[in-house]
Amino acid sequence: MESPSIIASLHHTISSHTSDVNGLCFSKSKVLATCSGDKTVRLWDTDDYSELACSPLCGHTYYVHCCTFSPFGTLLASCSTDGKVIIWDVKTGKKKGVLQHESKSPIRVCRFSADSQMLVSGGDDNNICLWDISTESLISTFRGHEGTVFGCDFSPDCQYLVSGSSDGDLQVWDAKYGHGKALLMELEGHDLGVTYCDFSPTYGISDQTGPPTGTSRFLLATSGQDDVIKLWEFTSIAGTTSVLLKEKRVLRGHTGTVMQCKFSLNGKLLASGSIDKTVRLWDPLTGTSLHVIEGHKRYVTCCAFSSDGQYLASGSNDKTVMIWKLQSEQQLFTALEDGLHIEDAPQTDSVDVYETCSGAENWTVDDVCTWIEEIGLDQYKDNFRKHDIDGQELLTLNQESLMIGLGVDSLGHRNKILRCRSRLLEHPFVQQKELDAGVPDEFLCPITREIMKDPVICSDGYTYERAAITSWIQKGKDRSPMTNAVLSTQDLTPNRSLKMIIQRHLNQ
Repeated sequence: MESPSIIASLHHTISSHTSDVNGLCFSKSKVLATCSGDKTVRLWDTDDYSELACSPLCGHTYYVHCCTFSPFGTLLASCSTDGKVIIWDVKTGKKKGVLQHESKSPIRVCRFSADSQMLVSGGDDNNICLWDISTESLISTFRGHEGTVFGCDFSPDCQYLVSGSSDGDLQVWDAKYGHGKALLMELEGHDLGVTYCDFSPTYGISDQTGPPTGTSRFLLATSGQDDVIKLWEFTSIAGTTSVLLKEKRVLRGHTGTVMQCKFSLNGKLLASGSIDKTVRLWDPLTGTSLHVIEGHKRYVTCCAFSSDGQYLASGSNDKTVMIWKLQSEQQLFTALEDGLHIEDAPQTDSVDVYETCSGAENWTVDDVCTWIEEIGLDQYKDNFRKHDIDGQELLTLNQESLMIGLGVDSLGHRNKILRCRSRLLEHPFVQQKELDAGVPDEFLCPITREIMKDPVICSDGYTYERAAITSWIQKGKDRSPMTNAVLSTQDLTPNRSLKMIIQRHLNQ
């Protein structure tokens, strides 16, 4: 089955933090938590993203690095450079407890177990602390890493812990009986350091709803400073301490350190944020890159899916949190054809429609070879022909397949092929035609009332033709053309999803 094609459109921007946004998470009770270098944790109602009355949560005295909800969403844990993990009551915003490593060193990460009984924390002392939530007491301290612990997570059955450090190693610990020999396995994870670890919430590497009898299999994602995400198959044998962590797939595409990777609640999507200022969406079962989200001005430090999988939040060093609405291309296109606003497009828990927006998928092998010549890389033409690379195959190529399968050893040449392929998806616009009743209103710039060629999202949330809204702002107009409210910023974000849909409509 082909991977679905996902479109992300900007739904809302939060600009209340006054320093880097370092962590965020959604609860099942429609609350978004964000934490920042401004020492605060803030809580937001996901219906309208208004800040809750009990927010901000103030208690840390230095940078807050991570925040995480308990599975039921009643508790929130946050950790900081001040060496503390604070447990908050989400309803009241009050502290329920404070946990601290013996060394009192900065704490970089904290995670709840799926049964809400335990919490794990890791930090600059290279140690991992396992805590009992009900008694707020230390169960055990695991020592083994020689670098700062940036990533750790419980397996979905709460039996094991996987942790990763700045030295690049991954370690597996016995979280249930690990009071003695807790370390079960150690291996090299990422060359330049591990930045995050996340288990898929669903069992196994398929759609099964529980572990096989006698054997538990889980899917683990890790991110690193080597610019990649790695997917691992974790296997444990019931009744033994035997575990296996085996590398399954490497996801390449980011051009800088991947700061974080997170699974959706149903395990069907994986998101990653990077210092290359982008968020990428992946199909974790096939390793396919589904969509690249651009909008932040600086490093993307964190990302998280809403519990229903319909939204993705991303945080950045640009001090903002952006919430993106996720839909399939087909959902958006159908909605616009039916005259609906993008926000009213039908939603589903998962998307299973994949459509390319370029005629390249119909190319023959000869067409592909001609294209390779046209972009100045004819030395690879014979390899493409030898491996029968037609249009469909061209659209699936990635860094790994180009290098290993087709012998494109030069990184610059691989990047050029992928970059030129991306341009195939951007059809030139046909000349502006006389408008008729068949053109959806969403395709028209509110200012010029003409079909948009370069749609951009303004800070008022509306999409305009870039030239039109730029001219509006340059004339000294600081209010929205649609709402007359003062524009909070003059920044414009490309609306690539709408641009692609308009292109398809005009081509048809």
